[in-house]
Amino acid sequence: MPRDARAYLADIVESCDAITVAVRALDLARYQGSRLVRSSVEREFIIIGEAAAALARFAPEIFDAITRARRIVDFRNQLTHEYPAVDDALVWAVVEHDVPVLRRECAALIQSIAPADD
Repeated sequence: MPRDARAYLADIVESCDAITVAVRALDLARYQGSRLVRSSVEREFIIIGEAAAALARFAPEIFDAITRARRIVDFRNQLTHEYPAVDDALVWAVVEHDVPVLRRECAALIQSIAPADD
């Protein structure tokens, strides 16, 4: 049985928070200089993409409510399957500009969805 939409949204929020913590006090150059941080951030983006893909399958109305949801899944696929061509500057731009928006949207969606009956 699939998890409910709130669980997938919570995964996205938690991954956004993990990314924020991982890059705290870094700039692009320091991000590029740390394989450990890059790997961590990319892993969290993969989790975000997997959770978004699950929402597309199990709760398409929630998926559609997320800004650039399809691009999130595509970004996950790029990180996973085209890893030699990952552009650190692009990842950094997503961290700076898109992660805060995504976190806010998903947190608001969690609040707007009634808990599933157990």
